[in-house]
Amino acid sequence: MGVSAVPGPSEPVEVLKAALWMLGAVASFSIMAVAGREVSFALDTFEIMTYRSIVGLAIVLGVGALTGRLGQITRRSPGVHVVRNVCHFTGQNLWFYAITLIPLAQVFALEFTTPLWVLMLSPLILGERLTPVRVLAALIGFVGILIVARPSVETINVGTLSAAAAAIGFAGSIIFTKKLTRTETLICILAWMTATQTLFGLVCAGLDGDIALPSLATAPFIVAIGFAGLMAHVCITSALAIAPATLVSPVDFLRLPVIAVVGLLLYQEPIDIFVILGAAVIFGANYLNLWSQTRRS
Repeated sequence: MGVSAVPGPSEPVEVLKAALWMLGAVASFSIMAVAGREVSFALDTFEIMTYRSIVGLAIVLGVGALTGRLGQITRRSPGVHVVRNVCHFTGQNLWFYAITLIPLAQVFALEFTTPLWVLMLSPLILGERLTPVRVLAALIGFVGILIVARPSVETINVGTLSAAAAAIGFAGSIIFTKKLTRTETLICILAWMTATQTLFGLVCAGLDGDIALPSLATAPFIVAIGFAGLMAHVCITSALAIAPATLVSPVDFLRLPVIAVVGLLLYQEPIDIFVILGAAVIFGANYLNLWSQTRRS
């Protein structure tokens, strides 16, 4: 017999800390969405990504220098870093584009399909086994997508397709991040992300020969996007480091009602019950997969 699995006195404290980290992630994603929409009238998505990455790179290098961790930035896996960041850069550009076209809650609801795409793509890229429960979770998630998008000539548009495609890009980013975390630290991954995406942004934004500079009005929003984008990564990673995903994931779902209220108050976007219902179904599919993995472990 092993040691009894009675929770220790520190466990509720750790769960509370993880929940607070995830609330930080919820706030970060919401700030990034609002700031992204506010600057979209002056900057295109490539310019937003360029300046977001420049701000992020400055923060990463500054924190790395202050904490003495710049030496953790290695050149061991340049190919994996580049592929990971192409996926993330593509997904993030599509995400910023989608928030200018459709309600914020709908973008967030479709973004919740990211774990389902990870589930489906992991066997192909990471060699993970596709279990019956994973297949069931994917099918349930697909039903949720249908509820959110309600596909028809009127509802399927560039905005919904961009948000759905962004989730696939984020899934690719997560899968290749998994590969990198086997050998690299968080600061190494973030440094490569911000540096390569600064380069990607400059190239893409400069294709038309005109890169708009931030104005005094847009500069605070650009800083907010860069800071919030990094903080979302840090908050989620910190939460998962101290609590299992099955406990962390429900808090992440708060992103949807929060952004729905934000959209209502700031942009008079009506709260669509089908978006909430579909997102709940997608969340249920994600949670089923997490629960299955926890039972196997």
